Amino acid sequence: MIPARFQPVLAELAPLGQRFRDAGHRLYLVGGTVRDLLAGNESSAADLLTGNDPASGELYDFDATTDAHPDEVKRLLQGWADAIWTQGERFGTIGAKKHGPNGDRIYEITTHRAEAYTDDSRKPDVQFSDRIETDLSRRDFTINAMALELTTDSPTLVDPYGGAVDLLTRTLRTPLPPEVSFSDDPLRMLRAARFIARLQCTPVPELVEAVKALKGRLEIVSAERVRDELDKLITVPHPTAGLWFLIETGLADEFLPELPMMQLEQDPIHRHKDVLTHTLAVVENVRPPAEHPEGSLPFDFRRTRLAALFHDVGKPRTRGYQKGKGVTFHHHDAVGARLTRKRLEALRYSNDDVQAISELVALHLRFHTYAMGWTDSAVRRYVRDAGPLLQELNVLTRCDCTTRNEKKALVLARRMDDLEVRIAELASKEELASIRPELNGAEVMAHLDLTPGPMVGKALNHLLEIRLDEGVLGDDAIRARLDEWWRSEHSE
Repeated sequence: MIPARFQPVLAELAPLGQRFRDAGHRLYLVGGTVRDLLAGNESSAADLLTGNDPASGELYDFDATTDAHPDEVKRLLQGWADAIWTQGERFGTIGAKKHGPNGDRIYEITTHRAEAYTDDSRKPDVQFSDRIETDLSRRDFTINAMALELTTDSPTLVDPYGGAVDLLTRTLRTPLPPEVSFSDDPLRMLRAARFIARLQCTPVPELVEAVKALKGRLEIVSAERVRDELDKLITVPHPTAGLWFLIETGLADEFLPELPMMQLEQDPIHRHKDVLTHTLAVVENVRPPAEHPEGSLPFDFRRTRLAALFHDVGKPRTRGYQKGKGVTFHHHDAVGARLTRKRLEALRYSNDDVQAISELVALHLRFHTYAMGWTDSAVRRYVRDAGPLLQELNVLTRCDCTTRNEKKALVLARRMDDLEVRIAELASKEELASIRPELNGAEVMAHLDLTPGPMVGKALNHLLEIRLDEGVLGDDAIRARLDEWWRSEHSE
């Protein structure tokens, strides 16, 4: 019997199911929607129907499969869908958009498939099938290999591989032998980490062994697909179990080798057995804005989680850190930023992501350089250096405090509180978000009777240092200071 919580979703899909039934075809709801409806409750089912996907900001998509071929699917969607697209038609997928009571919903309807893959490609040689069981066998995991038929008198769950039981027992298995499944699409090995983390699943031993044996197959997967899957993993509520799976199976070595390297490095500063343990604790500490200990903050959750993942990648490359000499920092923040940039570029992250995340890594120890307290000058420089990443940097800095020394943790928390108070105080008096010299280039040239050139830049840099150290002096005072600098430059 289908639980009552399914009914709102089934009601939205009923008109589409009826069109396929009238034409003599079968239509099945498949994938994550069925899994999440089975695993959830009335509240989560309502969220699935009316909520937005955090990754896209749009209503959750609905995926379906049918025995109708693409041409027939297109015909049946005509007059029902508000828009139809066919980019995936060669793989049997027709996309559609339908405006409904909750907004615009995206549907992807795919003809039952029985695919075959070559050893050197992820692109399948698509063969269509008439059987839903064959289609489900080609899916990644049993918990995603369930379907809900929409063209029967009452909706019927199709579960030939025991996905419902695996969902209940939190077991991760593949419908076919894992060697076959992961050879077909090696990205499924990385996807396993996400489901281990998100659903707290335990992989069966044969799945783990298959990943260890086939991890090298990940090289045929595009960097963009690996990147997207990493983003999905890093933004689940508690990604640690999935990240450990990547490390313990050796899969991380194939696309994120900096991660297992941190396991070899001792972390005397935070009293963890290694830098990796500390890193995963920091990642967990970065909570979605609404769940953050400091309340709802306007920070980019995905970017900050990635910065947490990379923030200490420089430590294994920094001489002296492992000897427990204290927080001397050396240059490991700069080294870490350089390694972060290289890895993000290899994974085809956007230029904006690369710049923001590597900058957070470079700045994450800046807080500790002001151990003597927050003067106005120190606050201005901290805010200037953070720029638009100020909130992300503050969140990362707080989350980086994972020491087991309660006294030290309290001191650091109070210093961070003091910093944020000082930022707020100065921001009420000055435009901290856009600190600039009191005079602009044109005013400097007019006052000193200069033409454009290097001396103008030197003058502006000098005025900026005054602004950072002393704040706003006023027009007369700053011009007098500019004259004083000019005389000293030409005293010889």
